[in-house]
Amino acid sequence: MLTALFDLDGTLLDTERIYQKYWKMAGDELGYNLSAEDFLNFRSLGHSFAILKMKELTGSDKAYDEIRDYRKKLMEPIMKDLDIPLKPYVKEALTLLKDNGFRLGVATATRSFTTDDYLKRTGLSGFFDKVISARMVKEGKPAPDVYQFAASEMGVSPEEAFAVEDAPNGVLSAARAGCRVIMIPDLTEPDEELMNHIVLRADNLMEAAKFMLSY
Repeated sequence: MLTALFDLDGTLLDTERIYQKYWKMAGDELGYNLSAEDFLNFRSLGHSFAILKMKELTGSDKAYDEIRDYRKKLMEPIMKDLDIPLKPYVKEALTLLKDNGFRLGVATATRSFTTDDYLKRTGLSGFFDKVISARMVKEGKPAPDVYQFAASEMGVSPEEAFAVEDAPNGVLSAARAGCRVIMIPDLTEPDEELMNHIVLRADNLMEAAKFMLSY
């Protein structure tokens, strides 16, 4: 069964740079001395892993939740009224895949309520057969749980599914599950190690879609 699973922020939606802006703003306003590069580590990172990573950077067990909660307070009013931007060729690529028999799913670190809201507001809801949040599984990315569960919900093994991701934590999650991973870099390029986990580094979703059709 032809199946493709997509990350949300930074892959389908051009929202990761917005998240990064408000992560940095929240950290600064709370007095944490963290760089923009530090916050890149938290893209798609599951909660338990994020707490440990933030403790490494700050020495505090509470820093991650404090910064995250304040980031939400700053960002959520903005997102309610925002015309949420899509990454290039999203609708065209998803249409091409659907027209050629692919079943499509979302596998995201974002909570289900927010994901459903963003997909509806951007006109993407109708493309997807399943929408899976990492909140539905034990461990978030980069653990394999979300992609294993998403594949199961789609009725395939992970090895049968493509996974499309923009950031290292998502790539590792999909690769550890056994998916064929395509990376479309958003804010950072894959390093040499990450290249070992992907079947394609694509410039955009249309390139990824055409690759999946020809695979």
